[in-house]
Amino acid sequence: MILFFRTKEKSVIATDVDHKLTPDEVNELCWLYGDAEVLSGESLTGQYVGPRREMVTPWSTNAVEITQNMGLRGISRIEEYFPVTGKDADHDPMLQRLYDGLNQDIFTIHHQPAPIEYVENLEAYNEQEGLALSPEEIDYLHHVEEQLGRKLTDSEVFGFAQINSEHCRHKIFGGTFIIDGKERESSLFNLIKKTTKENPHKIISAYKDNVAFAQGPVVEQFAPADHSTSDYFIIRDIESVISLKAETHNFPTTVEPFNGAATGTGGEIRDRMGGGVGSWPIAGTAVYMTAYPRLDGGRPWEDVLPVRQWLYQTPEQILIKASNGASDFGNKFGQPLIAGSVLTFEHQENNEKYGYDKVIMLAGGVGYGTKRDCLKGTPEKGNKVVVVGGDNYRIGLGGGSVSSVDTGRYSSGIELNAIQRANPEMQKRAANLVRALCEEEHNPVVSIHDHGSAGHVNCLSELVEECGGTIDMSRLPVGDPTLSAKEIIANESQERMGFLIEEQHIDDVRRIAERERAPLYVVGETTGDAHFAFEQADGKRPFDLDVAQMFGHSPKTVMTDVTVKREYAPAVYDESQLETYLRNVLRLEAVACKDWLTNKVDRSVTGKVAHQQCQGELQLPLADCGVVALDYRGRAGIATAIGHAPQVGLASAEAGSVMAVAESLTNIVWAPLADGLNSVSLSANWMWPCRSQAGEDARLYAGVKALSDFCCALHINVPTGKDSLSMTQQYPDGKKIIAPGTVIVSAGGEVSDVRRVVRPVVINDPASRLYYIDFSSAPLALGGSALAKTLGRVGSDVPTVADAEAFRRAFAAVQTLVSQELLLAGHDVSAGGLVTTLLEMCFANTKGGLELSLDALSPASDFAHTLFAENPAVVVQVADAHNEAFLAVLAEAGVAAVELGRPVEGRTLTLRRADRQLALDIDALREDWYGTSAEMDTFQSFHGCAEQRAHNYKSQPLNFRLPASFDGSFATLGVSPDRRTPSGVRAAIIREKGTNGEREMAYILHLAGFDVKDVTMTDLVSGRETLDEVNFIVFCGGFSNSDVLGSAKGWAGAFLFNPKAKAALDRFYARPDTLSLGVCNGCQLMVELGLVNPEHTDRRARMLHNDSHKFESGFVGVDVAPNDTVLFSSLSGSRLGIWVAHGEGKFNLPRPAADYNIVLSYAYDQYPANPNGSDYNAAGIASADGRHVAMMPHLERAFLPWQTPFYPADRRADDCTPWLEAFVNARRWVESHRA
Repeated sequence: MILFFRTKEKSVIATDVDHKLTPDEVNELCWLYGDAEVLSGESLTGQYVGPRREMVTPWSTNAVEITQNMGLRGISRIEEYFPVTGKDADHDPMLQRLYDGLNQDIFTIHHQPAPIEYVENLEAYNEQEGLALSPEEIDYLHHVEEQLGRKLTDSEVFGFAQINSEHCRHKIFGGTFIIDGKERESSLFNLIKKTTKENPHKIISAYKDNVAFAQGPVVEQFAPADHSTSDYFIIRDIESVISLKAETHNFPTTVEPFNGAATGTGGEIRDRMGGGVGSWPIAGTAVYMTAYPRLDGGRPWEDVLPVRQWLYQTPEQILIKASNGASDFGNKFGQPLIAGSVLTFEHQENNEKYGYDKVIMLAGGVGYGTKRDCLKGTPEKGNKVVVVGGDNYRIGLGGGSVSSVDTGRYSSGIELNAIQRANPEMQKRAANLVRALCEEEHNPVVSIHDHGSAGHVNCLSELVEECGGTIDMSRLPVGDPTLSAKEIIANESQERMGFLIEEQHIDDVRRIAERERAPLYVVGETTGDAHFAFEQADGKRPFDLDVAQMFGHSPKTVMTDVTVKREYAPAVYDESQLETYLRNVLRLEAVACKDWLTNKVDRSVTGKVAHQQCQGELQLPLADCGVVALDYRGRAGIATAIGHAPQVGLASAEAGSVMAVAESLTNIVWAPLADGLNSVSLSANWMWPCRSQAGEDARLYAGVKALSDFCCALHINVPTGKDSLSMTQQYPDGKKIIAPGTVIVSAGGEVSDVRRVVRPVVINDPASRLYYIDFSSAPLALGGSALAKTLGRVGSDVPTVADAEAFRRAFAAVQTLVSQELLLAGHDVSAGGLVTTLLEMCFANTKGGLELSLDALSPASDFAHTLFAENPAVVVQVADAHNEAFLAVLAEAGVAAVELGRPVEGRTLTLRRADRQLALDIDALREDWYGTSAEMDTFQSFHGCAEQRAHNYKSQPLNFRLPASFDGSFATLGVSPDRRTPSGVRAAIIREKGTNGEREMAYILHLAGFDVKDVTMTDLVSGRETLDEVNFIVFCGGFSNSDVLGSAKGWAGAFLFNPKAKAALDRFYARPDTLSLGVCNGCQLMVELGLVNPEHTDRRARMLHNDSHKFESGFVGVDVAPNDTVLFSSLSGSRLGIWVAHGEGKFNLPRPAADYNIVLSYAYDQYPANPNGSDYNAAGIASADGRHVAMMPHLERAFLPWQTPFYPADRRADDCTPWLEAFVNARRWVESHRA
């Protein structure tokens, strides 16, 4: 039966139970639901908005599991419904429906599992199910029927269509191209492979796995000694490999942006988890491309096409929801997003209409692993097939097929069925298992594969390979009993991984999985007969084919096209209007501030982020690349950057490819790469409207060949990538909008020293000068530029790189300057041109400007070309003291630089050219640049927070006040990062499923001198961990239970309603020799349990949603109050920088301020520097005796200067920040108070 509970916020939580609940059970649920009221009736009247009945939400999955962890049994589904007024209430039809009353049938699906169907008419079934099989593939399946002597089942046909779809098998890239009647000698795939064949450098694995791997440095692995129980962290050296991957999720994001982008992010993370026999994702990237959002009623250049009747979502909705989905997944999984891009575009010319109506959503990233694990093993008969992760639901059916054709071709029902759901917390559990197995002395995994497109049938068949295998369907977890065999086999519930594991190690793996609460199912084994089957409990086989028949010998794709030369009119402009043009360019989504994206995505989790988007004292998103360290020593690392130029590519596919590569490289050049350009590998992701109009397929071939040739000339490789070649949206009237052919290039490479990354922020030092270094070797061109776009044009005169060898020399020269620390600042010239580059270098400051002469730059060009051309180049700042050395490096490399001028006082950018002068008001233009972000922010921030952010961002600069006694050295604090022996002073980090900040917390404890124990809630609930031998516990940050039912509510329930866990906690807090700290989610837990102020028996503190009602991410200042707490007494009176990353961080403190020991306060009391609206501006509170602290900001991600995006310039060489001293204080206290 379904019970209804009304919450304090007036929503209704429906709870499906299989028995009459006892009063105690009801009371526990009322507590869990936030002191909700149980309603007596079996039905409710009124209108409600809630989830579609056929889609069990991840929220429900987490809520049900919370009840199980509290000891409640018999609850199968929990969903939340919100009262609305009227039957036309606003809701998202992709995820929700409107209910006229709630009753006992709201979870009922009147559907029985369909029986196995033998397909009589393949042609009709193909269209009916939206399988996108070609006539040649259908003929092939008829041949398979003849081989088998029977009709194929629905599961076999459906599965074949998915695993052999263009989306999965990339048939066009492997196909034959006949252009202008001449067959090209190389496939697209071979053109890409050529780059690695000619320039292998350190590539170990390419084109044959989920990711590409390159040889990495030897780094420290900091991990528990034994992952099957609570144990202490140890350090050992590993030989690493570096991974690079980028994935696109265009069709799903077009149809349902939040889940589409979320599962795109999750899929890309799983790709990096599934490399070799397991590896670790470490940081992500994201790119969004849509049609024009038409903010504030539209802008002149957005009138180029009329507004369409959008199929599913408007461009503005897609930008907000997709970025919310991708951010939400990364935030909850615990992957920082450190680089990205946005582009909006529409154009009409030559009777052709272009636009990103079918959107691009790219999720990329970097990772690492051990060299030992970087190659997959060979399946052998008797290996166990294992699935780890969530249940099967009627979710994500046919995604591979539907993603391979024009969006809008099939019915909305088919397209909606192909959308997956995202459960990052479940995927995090699976990732914890992978992490553990890779950190063990012996990794028992033979092979690993992610669950994505085509679900089990693709994942498990690729696992067993030619060896073959049989899958016992009765062992697959099914969350929906109405699923047919076809739906079980092929659904794309996302948060799962498939493994082949040596049989003798299954029990060991199971123990680790149980500890991590990662559901593990042994579902079959390899057979050695090259046959693959799914078998039901009754012995029937809905899928029963030879491996060769599955992957088959279906016909090779042939692409026949002709070359079509299209001319695009150039931009027409008036040089007297340059400042007006500049203001328009700065408002373009591609050029404008991306704060609306960066302020909601975690950019600090892992504690290994050395360089992310936000820079300077104002923390504005200006960085060219992202950089992460590979360990906490803070030297070796990975850099990544993005490049694309689709507007250039529309005029010239060849130039578009070259420019995309060039931009990725002028972005990554600011990180000191271990082997210069030879360290760099690229992922090329191709989004193209194949077969949409004459000449497009020929353009694709030309673009791929140009990229291949340019990379070979630069001596770099492209060992990975992806294609999505159906970039067309079809509307009900039959009209189509095609996307401009686009390649997005992601660059990645090993960094020798993450502390030496050059930042794009001018240092206000008049004893320095700025230089322009050209990477293009081509005349300045405005075709494809942001300026042309604002004028409604594309133009055929586009920039390119004319001399690859000169580009390589320039790159090498800048790398030398970076490594030798001869640069004060540097920024690339790209979207918006040189004038945008110069302004951006000033935007993150509150003082100072530039006075520059542009006379020596391209004298043959006019002022508009000089300012707005986007030819690849960089601008660098050099101190006068280093000028001679700077010029010597360039001279030795044969690279020219043009001196531009110097920093000056005042907030003006003065640009002189011949007899013309522009005096640009930096702060006024920054408002134009920021304005687009402010408008986007109004769609995602509540309670006026977007307006507050827009008003306050420039008036809350970071400034610090370090303790006078703090000298920043490890030696003074008596600690050493070289320590690998036990100290005998013991601490523990405590984590719940969904915790994602435990490793950085464990390391700061270790560095401070503690022996650190890894403790999970399963350790405490089972009683195998008692906490009796530790003196300091830290509850770590993250998203326990995905914050379902309130932050830390489920985590608190696991303590309160499990006797052994509660007893361990009670004993710990009863001892006089103990300390505790809760950070972020751990802070929420301590407040929920009343651990900081147990004396407050009524009017207790609570943690609430941020005032903005969104996740807040930023680097802010906090003041340390005069205090006598154990951790922070020595920091009294200081002002320090610290990371925040939370959604429910508002301290609700109902008593007078004097009743609380508020030890940390935000440096400014206004949003966004106070990111949550906490009472009394509180960032952290302590117990009356100073032993226990709960704080929202993440000090464990800011204890080393390289982890901080802004730090006093004269202290950046320090070993550590004062936050480390807090933990040294704790260790010394424990040493003096141990019994």
